[in-house]
Amino acid sequence: MSSNSTESAPGRLGTFAGVFTPSVLTILGIILFLRLGYVVGAAGLGEALIIIAVANLISVLTSFSLAAVATNMKVGGGGDYYLISRTLGIEFGGAIGVVLFLAQSVSIAFYCIGFGEALAAILGLTGHVTVQLIAGTALLFLFLLAWIGADLATKFQYVVMVFLILALLSFYIGGIRQWDSGLLMENWVAKDGTASFWILFALFFPAVTGFTQGVSMSGDLEDPGRSLPKGTFAAVFLSILVYFSVAVVFAASTPLKILVGDYGAMEQIALYGWLISGGVIAATLSSAMASFLGAPRILQSLASDKIFPFLVPFAKGYGASGNPRRGVLLSFGIAAATVLMGQLDLIAGVVSMFFLISYGLLNYATYFEASAESPSFRPRFRWYSKKISLVGALICLGVMLSIDFKTGIAAVAILFAIFQYLKRVAAPARWADSRRSYHLKLVRENLLGAQKVPEHPRDWRPYVLALSNDDEHMAQLLDFSALIEGKSGITTAVRILQARGYRAVKLKADAEKDLARIIYEKESSAFSLVLSSESPTNALTVLCQSFGLGPVKANTVLLNWNEQYVKNDDPVRFHDYQALIRPAVQSGCNIILWDEKERHEVTEDSDKQRTIDVWWQDDDTSRLMLLLAYLITRDDHWEDAQIRLLACYLDRDNEQIMQMLADTLDEYRIQAEPKIILGMNEAVFFKTSGQADLVFLPVSLKNEDALMFGDLRADRLLPGLKSVAMVMAAQKIELDSSPEEGRAGELAILFDELKHAEKRVEAAKKRAQQAAKSATEFIKDADEIQFNDPNLLTHLKEKIALQEKSEEANKKVLKEQAKLKDISQRAKDEGLAVDNEDQ
Repeated sequence: MSSNSTESAPGRLGTFAGVFTPSVLTILGIILFLRLGYVVGAAGLGEALIIIAVANLISVLTSFSLAAVATNMKVGGGGDYYLISRTLGIEFGGAIGVVLFLAQSVSIAFYCIGFGEALAAILGLTGHVTVQLIAGTALLFLFLLAWIGADLATKFQYVVMVFLILALLSFYIGGIRQWDSGLLMENWVAKDGTASFWILFALFFPAVTGFTQGVSMSGDLEDPGRSLPKGTFAAVFLSILVYFSVAVVFAASTPLKILVGDYGAMEQIALYGWLISGGVIAATLSSAMASFLGAPRILQSLASDKIFPFLVPFAKGYGASGNPRRGVLLSFGIAAATVLMGQLDLIAGVVSMFFLISYGLLNYATYFEASAESPSFRPRFRWYSKKISLVGALICLGVMLSIDFKTGIAAVAILFAIFQYLKRVAAPARWADSRRSYHLKLVRENLLGAQKVPEHPRDWRPYVLALSNDDEHMAQLLDFSALIEGKSGITTAVRILQARGYRAVKLKADAEKDLARIIYEKESSAFSLVLSSESPTNALTVLCQSFGLGPVKANTVLLNWNEQYVKNDDPVRFHDYQALIRPAVQSGCNIILWDEKERHEVTEDSDKQRTIDVWWQDDDTSRLMLLLAYLITRDDHWEDAQIRLLACYLDRDNEQIMQMLADTLDEYRIQAEPKIILGMNEAVFFKTSGQADLVFLPVSLKNEDALMFGDLRADRLLPGLKSVAMVMAAQKIELDSSPEEGRAGELAILFDELKHAEKRVEAAKKRAQQAAKSATEFIKDADEIQFNDPNLLTHLKEKIALQEKSEEANKKVLKEQAKLKDISQRAKDEGLAVDNEDQ
């Protein structure tokens, strides 16, 4: 086993010292010496090998995930926590960080109790209290080492490595000397199973958890991206070889009953039993030491990220290497409390569940990172597939639930609870993770998917360009746009700067910051966009025609009526906003002019039922206003609002008109109260809608660019209203279209027409072929008739008729092919697949 360096500088470790050694010493620990024999005895060699294989399959698959993600980024301190948090985000990272810290801290006690059992057996002592006292003494010794720092602990590892190698050599030599092939075959299956498969698996699984010890030391590594994959794989594959071979030697040298009843069977098999005792002591102490080094560093990294405010004090480090002494002290306290429990097998099950959760999340995090298909995912580790990580995550989940379903569900629930807590209270993340890349991938896939499906009126959603250069007015537009989105649309806050040159660059940067601030203060979901142009009119024209991506295009421009009253000589402001209406409409965008009085907040709570008036003219503008009014009622503050449909008619047959309006509303599936207004003037208008909380008013542009509601000037109506949205539709709005209507129905008709034309061509070809065949056969028979045959003239007439019939059939083919060609071209133009070029 090679290494770049064991330790190039204080606190900077290489592959061998920083990854391989702590990993392999933790893997080849207490389970190997004190529990593997029991597993073989209780399960039989065959089932024991399956247990070893499944457990190591998890470690191998997770190692692949670890290698991929560790070679794709600069790895900081915190190990698994760092990798998961920088991939899945702050919520998953914080949850798994807590779980990992607890698992590592509990592992310290697990190994110390194992040390206590081993030393008590060597000294001939009995009793749980004795074991606990020995474990507590060992815990105190390891605490002092961890308090001093990683450098001394790393040197301690090499002493342990020597004892471990000697112990294993002694066991292998003793086992080979006692080798009995007949006994090996007899021990393949346990005749009397003393424990179920999953109980034995839970007991054994902590043996393979040590491969992440090197990851936990990532902050102390000189080159984590290179050391983590090399050191982890070397430790895992060496440990697999050792565990399989030791299990076989157990089965070939000792009866199963002895293995089940004697945890110290390895000592009886070894050439020198005292070396096994030394190996047990060394291995348990080194495993506990590795956990003592890993747990505080996970806590330190978690605290440094300031996810949990109460953990921030644990971020402080001491000395040149930043030794996390406060974390060491907390880990010591958790381990001491666990030692007092004193049940090694019980602790093993708990530790197994904790580590399975962390491995499953590490696998899923890597799969998530790879699935985002970000160009930045370029791991130097080439032997990787995201399917490996997905399989690893699923196996971890399945094994966790199989070991103990209730405990597994409880563990997942705890993790989910921490996740939800952080989702609600966590501050913004201090790093970039993979979630944005994943969302962008979904955006691409969904846009491509939407592009393939024909557009339909049922799919219409408000894609709003909220346009204002005034902070206060922009805030009002964002409030109103959030309402008309109806939790289905998208708003983009737009500023158009009338400037050029270097000044435009500076103003644009300032405006972008200003827009971001407004959106943040309003807690709006809007996007932001700043444009600079010498002509706001030209800029808006281009914006309306080009804004969007694929099937998501701007369809509505939202302006503030009061924008014209902003008096400021700053060139970034534009005042003649009415000139922007015409180009926006010509570009196919609906127009909404919003007028809100400062003393009336449309989002404030009120005990009084709100009223929304929609002035109805039974056109596209009216249907757009009615739809927007309905979308507003999706907001929590407006869900009980009453929509009134106000229709102006001179006809006094109110009953018939009311029924027509009621049928229209029923057809549109919108709850509203229809009301007929007879005669219209300013007094009637104010009497009807003067107290409404929100009024939708249809307007149109006259030649002099005056906004009109019928014969009434819009600007004369606004002072008497609380809040009003003046609307002008530039698109066809359908609220009752069936699924078969629209472009999908049109394409279906064109497709049927194409297929019918293809069938007509085929039929014409068959008729032409039949006519040609009949003419050919007749001519062949006619050639045999003699010149003086009395039926010669009749045959000649029939020949001419058949030839003419064949020519007519060929002309019919050409005619039908021409029709098919025309329909095929239309189909191609509409995007339908055509496969009839050969016809």
